[in-house]
Amino acid sequence: MSKKFETVKENYDNGFWSKAKVRNAVVKNWITAAEYEEITGEKYE
Repeated sequence: MSKKFETVKENYDNGFWSKAKVRNAVVKNWITAAEYEEITGEKYE
């Protein structure tokens, strides 16, 4: 699990972050593509 996974997931689950912001967390190497899919329920593209 990535260091920032819980923070990203919490922000998304609480409506503070959009899917685009979660996708940007992958670009910044905060989370992995697989973790993006786990958080949003959608395939990372």
